[in-house]
Amino acid sequence: MTFKQKIYDYYRQLVQDRIDVFRDMITALTEDSKNDAKGSAGDKHETALSMMHLEQEKLNTKLKEVLTQKAVLDKVDPTKVTEIIIVGSLVKANGIFLYLSLALPKINIDGTNVIALSPQSPLGNKLMGNVVGFTFEINTTTYTIEEIM
Repeated sequence: MTFKQKIYDYYRQLVQDRIDVFRDMITALTEDSKNDAKGSAGDKHETALSMMHLEQEKLNTKLKEVLTQKAVLDKVDPTKVTEIIIVGSLVKANGIFLYLSLALPKINIDGTNVIALSPQSPLGNKLMGNVVGFTFEINTTTYTIEEIM
């Protein structure tokens, strides 16, 4: 398995874990509301149900966001290597490894830090479509693309 495939697999698992957590939380809230409905009555009961419903709506919104992230990752081919930077490229610039996919947490794979960034971010936007040797500046820092994987 290549370094890039390890990164892809890690981020894919991270997103899947988030999906599982949100689904579990939604299921737990649904169960709580069913159990609460059996033994409660009155205003306190209605308030509790309303609060659970609002929380469930928030969790459903977050779940949709994470499912959208998963859909983006599902479109990435971790084995594809190109000469120009595209979504799914692993780029080395100024000694920093940047994975163009989604804005996700920084990770460490095989002792190397990797930053995942969205192609819509300022840095991601500058990288997209460029090649090894391209130099650009963001916030007074000059970057040079050293390698595309």
